[in-house]
Amino acid sequence: MSHLNPSTGAGLKIISPGTLSLLQDAGRFGMTALGLTQGGPLDAHSFVWANALVGNAANSTLIEHSIGGLVLQATTACTVAVTGAELPLQLNGKPVPCWQALSLNRGDELELGYMTRGLRAYLAVSGGIAAPLQFGSSATVMREGIGGLAQDGCKLRADDLLPLGQAAELALAATTAATPTLAIQQLTLPPTDKAQPLQLRLLPGYQAASFSPTEQARFFLNPYQVTASCDRMGYKLSGSAIQCTSRTLLSEGISLGAVQIPPDGQPIVLLNDRQTLGGYPKIGAVLSLDCWKLAQTAPGSLVQFSAIDSYQAHNALALYQASMAPNSTRLARSL
Repeated sequence: MSHLNPSTGAGLKIISPGTLSLLQDAGRFGMTALGLTQGGPLDAHSFVWANALVGNAANSTLIEHSIGGLVLQATTACTVAVTGAELPLQLNGKPVPCWQALSLNRGDELELGYMTRGLRAYLAVSGGIAAPLQFGSSATVMREGIGGLAQDGCKLRADDLLPLGQAAELALAATTAATPTLAIQQLTLPPTDKAQPLQLRLLPGYQAASFSPTEQARFFLNPYQVTASCDRMGYKLSGSAIQCTSRTLLSEGISLGAVQIPPDGQPIVLLNDRQTLGGYPKIGAVLSLDCWKLAQTAPGSLVQFSAIDSYQAHNALALYQASMAPNSTRLARSL
């Protein structure tokens, strides 16, 4: 976590917040007993790499930006990196690459255009953004009115000044960082062809037994379409309805990626800003690696579920962490 250093006045000034810009760290954990959800980055893969590129600790606060249109100005010399969705990025009106450390001088303007593939981008700055903590985290959860610059759950606005933490040494030069990030970028984004379903690996839960073999087969064999009801709380899907045999269920805690089946039979995949408790039957939970990909998927796209067991889930996570060397230590702390 970056040390707070708000008194210098040095930081990033928001010229235009674009569609939706939120401050996020890795998330707020251990607070569900208080009714506070996780929050944090929808695409944790891009979040960790943005911080790694500017030499930050993995939990440093940055900007999660959705759709496009963010414009900001550096009020001090700093290093930034933009990861996540594909978008046109300009520094003082000239194109510059994403997934690479960029040096900004005082007065420089950085503009994130509208995204051409994916929905979320992550902008990290060296030293991190010195946002105040609430219940151990700066993560903004608009629904709960918690986190963010003013600790009120509000999105960033024009003229907001984001103070920087104490300056961190840049751990990776842009030339050495560019090669792995260009390859990794392709792994986190969904297919561009909306007719090609995004494959979501699902770990069945104990309530899967509440669905008949026929209903389970229907769930896994048929693709579902992402509806317009998709946000940081979860993704509502549309397709072949499935029914649960259980009528009465007690409310219980909900994990990241849990797939609820409400009475209409249309699955809902719950994400970072999900409610802490729920009573709808859950057929299982989407693997965290695939939750990140789902969060980059636009309405109208197709997804399809495939069942995995706990051994396959652990293997997938271990292989992913190994592939991310030399940042495996940072990743292990964030997963």
